[in-house]
Amino acid sequence: MFEQPLLQVKNVTKKYGAGCQKCAALHSEVMIKNYCPVCRTVYACRDVSFDLYSGEILGIVGESGSGKSTLMQCLYFDLETSSGEVYMESSEWQGENLFYLSAKQKRSIRNSKFGMVYQNPIHGLKMEYSAISNIGEKLIAAGNRNVKEMESIGNTLFREVEIPLFRSKEKPLHFSGGMQQRVQIAKALSNNPPILFLDEITTGLDLSVQANVLDVIKNIQVEYGVSMIVVSHDLAVIRMLADRTLVMLDGQVIEKGLTDQILEDPQHHFTQQLVYSLI
Repeated sequence: MFEQPLLQVKNVTKKYGAGCQKCAALHSEVMIKNYCPVCRTVYACRDVSFDLYSGEILGIVGESGSGKSTLMQCLYFDLETSSGEVYMESSEWQGENLFYLSAKQKRSIRNSKFGMVYQNPIHGLKMEYSAISNIGEKLIAAGNRNVKEMESIGNTLFREVEIPLFRSKEKPLHFSGGMQQRVQIAKALSNNPPILFLDEITTGLDLSVQANVLDVIKNIQVEYGVSMIVVSHDLAVIRMLADRTLVMLDGQVIEKGLTDQILEDPQHHFTQQLVYSLI
C-alpha cells in the first residue's frame, strides 16, 4: 500500500500578466525563458507539481529568479496563485483545495499546520518585540492564552535552536543574522506544525554560521519529525538536508529525484552545471 502524501501540489502557476494564446502552451516557442514577448506576461512559476511525505525533507534548488521562492510564498499564502491545487492530509481539510479556502481558513492553517522561515528574518519576526514575545505572537494567533505555557514552549524551543535563555527577552534586532534565523525557526515550530517551509535561510551568513543553522535544522527534523520544504540556490545546502530534490529553471521543474541520484547522475544540462560547480 502506498503512503499518502502529507502535501500534494498540482500544476501551480503564478503569472504576472494576462497570458495569451502564444504562451499558453507549456513549451511555447515564443517564450524567452519565463517571459512572453507577445503579451509581456512573466511566469514566475509554471505548472509545478510534487508530493511531500511525512518526515521528509524536500529540497528545491535553482538560480535566482527560477521561481522557487515564489512557489514557497504561494504555498504559504503570502501570494495568490494564478492557477493550481494544493491538498493536505488532514481530517479538517481533507479533499479541499487549500488555495480556494477563505482568508480566515488560510490564516488558521498558517497558524496551526504550517511554519515559515524566510530568507530575510525581518519578514518572519517582529524586530521590536522580544524573542520570547515573537513565540507568544504565533501561539496567541493559534488561540493560546496561557502565558506560563507559552513561555515554557518558547524556552524549550530556544534550547533546541541554541538561543541562550538569558537573551530570550532581548529584541531580535540586536541579534546576529544566525541567531535571528534560529529565533525564526523556533517561532515557526512553536505550534508543532507538521510542515515547515525554509526559504534560502543560509543566504548571507558566514560559513561557520551556516553550518550551525543547518545542524539545528537536521536536529529539529529528527527530534520533531516535521516535514520540510527547503529552498536554496546552493546545492551544498540541499545535499546536506534533502531526501529528494526538485531543480527549477525559469519557473519550471526541469529535474526531480532522490538527492543522491541527482548529484551522481544529473540529466539536465543546468543541473549538470550546478553539480559540477559543487565539485
